Parts: sequence; C-alpha cells; structure tokens
Amino acid sequence: MSAANAALGAYLRARRDAARPADLGLPAEARRRVPGLRRQEVASLAGISPEYYLRLEQGKDHQPSPQVLLALSRALRLDADATEYLFRLAGQSPPARRGTAGGAAPDASHTETLDSVATMMEQWTSSPAYVVDRNQDVLAVNALGRCFVPLQLEPGANLIEAIVAGSERSSREGEDAGERDFWDRSIRSAAANLRFHADPLDARLQLLVASLSSRSRVFREAWASHEAHPQRQGAALVAVEPFGYIPFRWQTLEVPGGGQYLTTFFGDPGSPAASAIEYLMAKDRVGRAIRAAGKDRPGPDELVQPDPGR
Repeated sequence: MSAANAALGAYLRARRDAARPADLGLPAEARRRVPGLRRQEVASLAGISPEYYLRLEQGKDHQPSPQVLLALSRALRLDADATEYLFRLAGQSPPARRGTAGGAAPDASHTETLDSVATMMEQWTSSPAYVVDRNQDVLAVNALGRCFVPLQLEPGANLIEAIVAGSERSSREGEDAGERDFWDRSIRSAAANLRFHADPLDARLQLLVASLSSRSRVFREAWASHEAHPQRQGAALVAVEPFGYIPFRWQTLEVPGGGQYLTTFFGDPGSPAASAIEYLMAKDRVGRAIRAAGKDRPGPDELVQPDPGR
C-alpha cells in the first residue's frame, strides 16, 4: 500500500466518521457502533459496492475514477474545497470550480515569480504583506509586514510554528480564556490550511507535522481530524503596541504558478486598523532615519579633539 493510497483511505475514514446520519436522511439509531456513517451506508449513497469502498479505505485501490470521487464527495457532503483535496489525494486534477478556467499549467519559474512578488510588496508602503509556500514556510515579508506581523516572521521561518510559539508564550504569561480560545482557533485553522495546500508525500511536511504534533496538543488533534480548508479572507485581532489588540481584515491570494500564497492586512478608511497602519508607517520611517543618521555619524577616531593649549 503506497503512502498516497493510505492518505486517501485515512481521509475517507475521517470524513465518514465526521458525517452525521441525520444530515443525509438516514434514521437515527440509539445503538450505532460508529460515530458517523457505516461503510455500507457511504457505498450505498455513492452507488458503489461495499467491497470496492472498503478497498479504497484500506488503500488497496490505486486509481478511483473521477466519477467515483464525485459520487463519494456527494455521499460525504464535501464542500468544494474538500472535494478538491479528495481529488488531489487520488492523484487527479479536481473538477474546475464554477467561474474558473481550470487546467492551467503551473509556471515553471517559481524563483523568478517570487522575486517579482517580493519587489512588488516592498512598494506597498501602506500594506503589511508576506508570502508563504505550501508548507507555510515564509518566503518573503515586506518592510511594513516586519513591523506589523506579531510573530517575528522572516524568510525561512514557518508561520504555524510561529503561531504555536505565540500560544506557548501566551500560556507562560498567564493567558485568560479569551486569549487561549484565540490561539486554539488560530492553530486549528492553520492546520486545516496546511493540510489543504501541502503535498502529503513531502518529506518537509512530514517533519513539520511531527514537530508541531509533539509541541501542541491542539495541533495534534486538529491534524488528526483531517479537516482541509484554505484560508482566503477574514478578520483577526492583532496586537499593536501601545494600543493593544486591533481588528484587521486580511486577504490571501494564490500567486500565479502555484505553491505560493500572498497575505496582506488592511483596514477600512478611518478605522482603527487604518490608523494603526499609519502609525506603524511613521514609526518605521523614524527608525530608518535614525539608522541612516547613525551611519553618517563620525566615529570616535574621527571626532575633532580640543587643543589643551588653548
């Protein structure tokens, strides 16, 4: 059994366990021995034989047809993102979403694309932004992003490791229930985003998951749930000293070519978030001016010494 087949089987089992019989029109039974659906029920809803479905869960069938995958998606009530992930696990191209072209070949020059995106971001003087890859490893951060993102992100860091570290730091400082819930939700959302985008066979992913699972119970449980959803847009509370937590909007876009994702934070005109960004911009300008003045300042050996005879 290959690792890819095992991943497909594990995902089907997890989604079957998470399904609720009542949502699928099945009668409620007080003595069900499984938390979700039985294999026979999934097979019947998908219109395939129970034996064939069992082989899929056991990783013994290496090439289910697109028709079978779509039938399983409908049977398990998967949304568009989860269906796309199911197809990827089966090594197939997912069906094009409504309103998208689909089937576009990825750009081969990822490095060149990243250089262009990084240059573009540096010109965004009023928008904090960063780029990560499929494993959420940070590839680029613009100047305002380094001032803004509260997780000390730099190229080479990992976004989820930074979130877990932030949760650990908050716990040591005596977090309240609200902060704990914020960090837990952030970790669960990041785990689902990682599972959706990453390659299950990538050695880097496997090492990352092992490390995060050993550090964070919340991540370990979230990863075991097999939830797979991308993070596209939303709102987040960000600590901006000395003002405390301020709500920001954020948007994530996939960089053409695949495998790179740009996230930027912003606020509506006149909002506290927009004002906080203006404050950070001014703070950054002052910092750069002070550093530049320090470079021009003469060293001790260059100072003119007073003449003691005068």
